[in-house]
Amino acid sequence: MARMTASKTSPPKFEEPWHADVFALTMELSDNGHFSWVEWTATLGSHLQAAAESGGPGDGSNYYDVWLDALEELLVKKKFVSPDDMTVMRDAWVSAYLETPHGAPVRLDA
Repeated sequence: MARMTASKTSPPKFEEPWHADVFALTMELSDNGHFSWVEWTATLGSHLQAAAESGGPGDGSNYYDVWLDALEELLVKKKFVSPDDMTVMRDAWVSAYLETPHGAPVRLDA
């Protein structure tokens, strides 16, 4: 089954640059056969349901946070990364973000 794509007259709207990045990464991974669009939508749907059931905001403001969680789950499930490596990378990004002056690009140390 083909996945839905955005209309040429109504491109997706992103609140933050990273939203567009995680969207594009997900599309690229699916387009290259690393997981099916059906598998992606099932994973995202289960994460959205869990977020709603846990009392998450009902206004959609956490949508791309949930999207990222779902993508991380698939990356681990498909063995692109181990759960431990995912935790290390997430912690490194959080640390880099917290240590970066406002307005400067966030960078990980080599």
